Amino acid sequence: MSTEPLQPGFNARLLQRFKAIAAPYWTSDERWHAAGMLAVLVALLLAQTGFAVVFNQETGEFTSALAARDADRFWAAIRRFLLALSFAVPVYALYYFVRDTLGLRWRRWMTFHFLGHYLEHRAYYKLNAMPGLDNPDQRIAEDINSLTSQSLYFSMIVLGSVIQLVAFTGVLWNISRLLVVVLIGYAIFATLFTASVFGKRLIPLNFVQLQREADFRFNLVRVRENAEPIAFYDGEPREMTALQRVFNFAYRNYQKVLRWQLRLNLFQYAHSFLTLALPSVVVAKDVLDGTLEVGAAVQAAGAFAAILSALTVVVEHFEGLSRFGAGIERLHGFQEVLQQQARPGNGNGQENGTDHVQLVHGAQLAVEHLSVLTPQREQVLISNINFQVRPHEGLLIVGPSGSGKSSLLRVMAGLWNTGHGRVVRPSSADMLFLPQRPYLPPGDLRTQLLYPHPEREISDEELLQWLQRVNLPTLADRVGGLSAERDWGKLLSVGEQQRLAFARALVAKPRYALLDESTSALDAANEELLYAQLAELSITPVSISHRPALQKYHRQVLELQGEGRWRMEGAEGYRWG
Repeated sequence: MSTEPLQPGFNARLLQRFKAIAAPYWTSDERWHAAGMLAVLVALLLAQTGFAVVFNQETGEFTSALAARDADRFWAAIRRFLLALSFAVPVYALYYFVRDTLGLRWRRWMTFHFLGHYLEHRAYYKLNAMPGLDNPDQRIAEDINSLTSQSLYFSMIVLGSVIQLVAFTGVLWNISRLLVVVLIGYAIFATLFTASVFGKRLIPLNFVQLQREADFRFNLVRVRENAEPIAFYDGEPREMTALQRVFNFAYRNYQKVLRWQLRLNLFQYAHSFLTLALPSVVVAKDVLDGTLEVGAAVQAAGAFAAILSALTVVVEHFEGLSRFGAGIERLHGFQEVLQQQARPGNGNGQENGTDHVQLVHGAQLAVEHLSVLTPQREQVLISNINFQVRPHEGLLIVGPSGSGKSSLLRVMAGLWNTGHGRVVRPSSADMLFLPQRPYLPPGDLRTQLLYPHPEREISDEELLQWLQRVNLPTLADRVGGLSAERDWGKLLSVGEQQRLAFARALVAKPRYALLDESTSALDAANEELLYAQLAELSITPVSISHRPALQKYHRQVLELQGEGRWRMEGAEGYRWG
């Protein structure tokens, strides 16, 4: 991830980052459909500007007719105004529909694009060890939505401002050239003042605010997902304190945002109210001496307002633009991290055997001169270990907490590569990892048994037999059948979840099963039942456990002793300390 500090303001660097994020969609397979919708959007925007010119002209016309007490001229202007209005209303309505539809399609493509990179190369797993990247879920769910909708919103505003500038400058030039000169000078001053004074403050403050709000939402989700243990511990006061602390970070930062927004609003309102009088002041002499009609003065005021709005688009929308710029920074940082994870040789250990653990495909599971380090490489957990796990010859891993047992399994599973040496292992289809707390994805009971390949065609009768073999014979009837969808993490006890995960392993029939205290919530009878099923299906276990009863299902025992030390011994001769 880029460590470059946030540079506030709307500059070439921010535009380059926006281009890097937005360009893939406009060069993708959807580019022609997107370009067509964009062309329709521009055409509607041109039509809007045309109608605005007509409305401004007819407003001046019927105002002059009223001043001259010319009834025929007045009603003719009103009829033209209403005719234009009947065409303008559907154009304006269709403009917003096309713009938002294009934004929605863009969001869908970008969301799937980011999700693809997020789930490739186990980036979602590796990002947990990156303290510099906060809340990737929020960046996908909210920042992409903001980017696509706000991109179209602001780009159409800018394009509309250019069209408006061209359309109304001729109108104003024919009425008062002095007004054009005053307008340009005023617009340049207002824009430069706003960007230089407020841009350096609001963009970084809004960047931090997005981060703080995401942290607060994350902590609320954490409380919901851990409701039961919090309730068991009577941890509500502690959680309240933690939530208040996180929210106060967002609160204090937003106070700073509000103070700078107050200054910005003072400037914006002074700017907008001053422009109501400025055109009248400039043309007052010509109106008062009779050389300019009142209606022409009204047209000049309308044209002045339209051109000023076009020239000061940054001033009028600066608050939204500052949040938009902050969102670009967040998405760009996230994109850089995902691209870094996708680069060949990054994080897979293949590029340099001295810097990372190498993964090599082979017929059997083995480690060669393997040293395992903590993620930040500050401590050696296991030093220079060698062993081989032959089929039907399980390995039991024991040792005190913190000695590296789970880390070793993660290295063997290919999830962790911090260290040196090689891991030789079969393909992913022949390796299955069962953690202590099973993962039960959203879906029905059939999905729980077939995950991560629920498309496999296995009969209901066979699946029910597997449930019986892990001592869950009534589960399907209890929940309403294999097609029943439930919140499995809340419905099932931890012991039932572990047995269901074992059923998943038995259905998959891998050659090796990596078991990280996967039967810790079971009694001895159920534990022996499950390990007997593994043996019957010739699934070789590599287990972490503190229970001597499992020793008989393994041929070797690896004892990790801490500080990198270890010893390997035959299971029959191993004595528990």
